[in-house]
Amino acid sequence: MTVISEIGINMEAFPSAKHLCSWARLTPTNNKSTGKKKSVRVSKAGCYIKPLLVQCATAVVKSEKHHKIHNHYLHIKKRRGHKKAIIAIARMLLTALYSMLKKKEPYNAELYKKSDAFPAKREITVEQAYTISSTSRL
Repeated sequence: MTVISEIGINMEAFPSAKHLCSWARLTPTNNKSTGKKKSVRVSKAGCYIKPLLVQCATAVVKSEKHHKIHNHYLHIKKRRGHKKAIIAIARMLLTALYSMLKKKEPYNAELYKKSDAFPAKREITVEQAYTISSTSRL
């Protein structure tokens, strides 16, 4: 109820789930300038919605009902650590909530995977690679 009071039920304000996650400060920044990489940590802003989502993510991870989410958490925790894994699960929950409110459908465990899915065709030809590399040098 608190999450809905923060973001509302009209999802027209957010073009995609990524925009909503960025608004809630659940995405890392990407500051690069002249080859120097600055801080890429998750912002400490979002003082109302982010702690709530982190608390929900912690509860879901500890729950025995959601094995897929728990396994996803363990996979990220093994590589990145507890805090980053909890933020990833909180983002996953917010993405699922966005999809539920946008499509007006009940919860489905597969909703969060659609936004993070890779394109079906990831192969390019040599000519396309040459074109991409030549345009990036300009």
